[in-house]
Amino acid sequence: MRRILFFYFIITGLLFFTLSGTLLAEEVKLGFIYPMSGPVAQPGLDNKHVIELALDIINTTKYKHLNLPLAKSEGLPNLGGAKVTAVITDHQGKPDLGMSEAERLITQEKVVALVGSWQSSVTETASRVAERMQMPFLNPESSTPSLTERGFKWFFRVSPHDVTFSEAMFECLKELEKKRNVKLKTCALMYDDSLWGKEVSVIERNLAEKAGYKVVVDIPFRRQAISLNSEVQKLKLGKPDIFLPLAYTSDAILLARTSKQLDFNPPIIMANDAGMIDPAYPETLGKDSDGVCTRNEFSMDLAEKKPMIKEINDLFKKRSGRNLSGTSARCFVGVFVLCDAINRAGSTKPEAVREALKKTFFSAEQLIVPWRGVKFDEKGQNSLVDAIVVQFQGGQYYTVWPSHLATREMIYPIPKWSERK
Repeated sequence: MRRILFFYFIITGLLFFTLSGTLLAEEVKLGFIYPMSGPVAQPGLDNKHVIELALDIINTTKYKHLNLPLAKSEGLPNLGGAKVTAVITDHQGKPDLGMSEAERLITQEKVVALVGSWQSSVTETASRVAERMQMPFLNPESSTPSLTERGFKWFFRVSPHDVTFSEAMFECLKELEKKRNVKLKTCALMYDDSLWGKEVSVIERNLAEKAGYKVVVDIPFRRQAISLNSEVQKLKLGKPDIFLPLAYTSDAILLARTSKQLDFNPPIIMANDAGMIDPAYPETLGKDSDGVCTRNEFSMDLAEKKPMIKEINDLFKKRSGRNLSGTSARCFVGVFVLCDAINRAGSTKPEAVREALKKTFFSAEQLIVPWRGVKFDEKGQNSLVDAIVVQFQGGQYYTVWPSHLATREMIYPIPKWSERK
């Protein structure tokens, strides 16, 4: 009889833990979907390093002095100290592959949540799989606004979207006009044919008209272009006061080189992130990147006001040989947001994690990005985000807007190619 009771309690206990989702094993497995090969691989490779760094902080007490959730404990304390592991997969910049990898991670790898996918077009397809299979999908960095307008219940975005970013760009331009006593009248748009490019171009066109800027050139181009000569010639003929480009890294570099070759000299270049914040952009172009402004969500010069940024960057640089970028900084934040939610849920059951994500709150002091915090609204969008504008000066970018965070004055107008040394 005692033996029967003993086995009864053992089986009952196991059943309880299984049904509640409380983990008896030693790991919580997360699935990450990023570009690891192809022309846009670098952001994915950077994210791989920052994911590994974040999990090292979470799974050990080596960095318990940092003001980060879970830094003081080994693993997830509410799940018995379970360690968090990552399954990182390569979508190669292909939306269909992102979709199939999302399904594989859920059905074969048995991950408890998905994270990704940098490119909005891949995030869109991969998150559709997660929604259909009722799996939490945490998006650290895709900025296409429509991603949080689909009525999804399982999708959460940590980053600002492109309405917030674009509004910041135009606020910066208006402040420049006032401070320098200049009147900007015309602008030119150039954007790739991705989901991100098409949506942001509409936002920028509307904001330009609202600001009183006439759009004199509006040019879409094919992503991963071989030549941008004809596009730059059109831009040059338009003589815009403001040039607003949207391009991923290889296209952004090609655009800069073609502009120099064809002597295209806009007084202001106000880019919308992507290739312009990839460290490969200034590393490849050197001083030819000088003068380019871009909206951003992170800048290394902010470490002057928040010392934790430098410490995290030093740890990241030991692993990757590179500095943090806006992409990798947001991914770092995203990993902590998801792991904190799983720990607060005390469970790996999808519904419990989703409910915990809905109740997330991070303060500004817990972040390496210049936001007010992390708190998701009813659409799954972080409602406490802000944007900054940075400018390349001497091959490095510095914060030039807003004024309370600025470490440099904006260079205006950008020196013409013929005037540069």
